[in-house]
Amino acid sequence: MKKSLFRLFSRLPFGVLYVISDVIYAVLYYIVRYRRRVVRMNLENSFPEKSEAERREIERGFYHFLCDYGVESLKLLTIKPEEMKEHMVFKNCEAVDRALDTHDFVFVYMGHFGNWEWVSSLPLWLHPRTTLAELYRPLKSKTMDELFIELREHHGARCIPKYDALREIMRLKAEGKKSVIGFVADQTPSPQNVHLWMDFLSQDTPIFTGTERIGKKVNAAIFFLDMQRTKRGRYEGTFKLITEEPKQYPDFQISEICTRELEQTIRRQPSFWLWSHKRWKHKRAQ
Repeated sequence: MKKSLFRLFSRLPFGVLYVISDVIYAVLYYIVRYRRRVVRMNLENSFPEKSEAERREIERGFYHFLCDYGVESLKLLTIKPEEMKEHMVFKNCEAVDRALDTHDFVFVYMGHFGNWEWVSSLPLWLHPRTTLAELYRPLKSKTMDELFIELREHHGARCIPKYDALREIMRLKAEGKKSVIGFVADQTPSPQNVHLWMDFLSQDTPIFTGTERIGKKVNAAIFFLDMQRTKRGRYEGTFKLITEEPKQYPDFQISEICTRELEQTIRRQPSFWLWSHKRWKHKRAQ
């Protein structure tokens, strides 16, 4: 029943969805005050050079975006491929295709920036031979987990639980499938898996290094996906080649490069990153 309602909701035109999003924003921001303390603290610590008024503007923009993200993501359930390609544009896909001529894998480093769910439409832009898979963290609610898998796989992508990442990637290699694997890599690693700390957004930050470590195991070409929102409901993702020879880099240098790229993306359009995430919950041992 819930899935049927979500599917009906997703058939509404974008204009109607954004009116609904505006109403949700007013409730979420002014009444529910969803994670307001977390968002405000993250912004204060990340942009100490900005005035309080500037940070409040980013804050309100973030909550507007978060509501848009919700209705846009549900749209994946029914949106047609040609319309999807108008709203989510990928640039420099030819570089990804070229890398797959000489590599079994392309790994894409990205963050919770812009509508990251819409990146699952990438198969519409790549050579038909290509398998697109994205790592995800299973949700506790079975219904919501199934819903997000369905919307992420609507345009031909595959979802891989993060705990099965290496095994599933090696299976793709054994099957001889040319694959692009997406890593939303700005999540907080568990304390026992912290291998790198960096100054990121003005804060001492543990960095997820799995993209690089698995990439070296399978000699994947590494790209960064630079996302930006060009207008409401319109996004562009530009593929930037980091390296086709990851094993030549010292440990964690690729992770550092990609983290710096993500930081530049966030500073360019700060309202469109996931500020409600408790990104800095772990502290470095003294």
